[in-house]
Amino acid sequence: KVVTIAKSKKFRDHHGKVLLEGHRLIKDALEAGAALQTLFFSTVGHLKELPEAELKRANLVKVKFEDIKSWSDLVTPQGLIGIFSKPDHAKMSYPAAQLTSSLPLLLICDNIRDPGNLGTILRSAAGAGCEKVLLTKGCVDPWEPKVLRAGMGAHFRLPIIANLDWESVPSNLPAGIQVCVADNKDPGAQAKTASVSRGAGGAGSAPGNPKAPVKSKPKAAPERKDEEGVAGVCIPELAAQYYYENWTQTPVAVVIGGETHGLSPDALHLAASTGGKRLVIPVVPGVDSLNSAIAASIVLFEGKRQLLRRHKQEDERQKFPVV
Repeated sequence: KVVTIAKSKKFRDHHGKVLLEGHRLIKDALEAGAALQTLFFSTVGHLKELPEAELKRANLVKVKFEDIKSWSDLVTPQGLIGIFSKPDHAKMSYPAAQLTSSLPLLLICDNIRDPGNLGTILRSAAGAGCEKVLLTKGCVDPWEPKVLRAGMGAHFRLPIIANLDWESVPSNLPAGIQVCVADNKDPGAQAKTASVSRGAGGAGSAPGNPKAPVKSKPKAAPERKDEEGVAGVCIPELAAQYYYENWTQTPVAVVIGGETHGLSPDALHLAASTGGKRLVIPVVPGVDSLNSAIAASIVLFEGKRQLLRRHKQEDERQKFPVV
C-alpha cells in the first residue's frame, strides 16, 4: 500500500493520501500543518528531530530498515517515510518568512510533464517569493515523489493549486493582473505560422531578429490542428520583448510552457486578454531553447528584481514627495 501511494496518482487522488520521505520533507510538512496519518521509522532516533505534538496524533510504526529500503525510491534511504492526508493549500500555514517576502508575482505552469523540471520550478518560485503557483491539466502531479524531492520543501512554502482547466485559471488570479508568457518564438516568424513553437517556454531569440534560428517544426501546424479539431486555430499575436526590459505590472503572472508541447493556445489567449507580452530570453543562434526550469528561474528572479526596484522607488517617492 505504501508503494502504491508513491507510484499511483489515481490511488493518491482516490484515497486522498501522499507519501513523503526523509526528515526535512516530513518536518516541513508538519510545520506547515499537513496531517500525518502514519509514520514508518527504522530507529527511535529518527523521531527526535520531529515535532513531538504532531507525532502524538499519528500512527507510529517501527519497521526494519530493509523494508523501508525496498519501498523507497532513494539511493540512500533515511529510514523515515510518512503517509499524509493530501494537503489543502487553503488550510496550510506557510512560513512567516515566506509570507513577508511574498511578491505580487504568480506562476502558471502549462504542460510541464517532467517531474524533475516541475520540482525545480516550484523551488525557484518559492525562492523568488511568488504569491502562488497554478498548474494546469497536463502538468505532472506535484505530489509525485520525484517532484517532491526536486522541490526541496517548496510544496510547504507557497500555495500550489493543481489540475486546473484554463476556464478556471482566471478565477484563481487577482483582479487587474497582467499575464505574460515566457516563449522562444521568433517574433519575425509570427505572421508566417499560426502554430505554437516547440521548446521550453522562456528561451528564445532576440526580438526583431529575422535570422533567428528558432522556428516551428513543419509538423507543428497540422498537429495543432488535429489537437484542436479545427483547421487554422487563431493564435493571438503578442508584443515580444527581452525578459530584462520592464514588464512587471502589479500584480503580474508568468506562464511557463513545457518542453515537448510548448505554450498552449489557451495560455496565449489569456495573455492577450490581459494585455500581456512575450518575454524572450536571447540565446546564441543555433541553440534551440533552454530547459523550462532554467527559463522559469531566469524570468521569475528578473520579475522579483523589477518588483523590488519598483517598491523601493515608490517608498522613496513617499518619503521625498516631488513639490
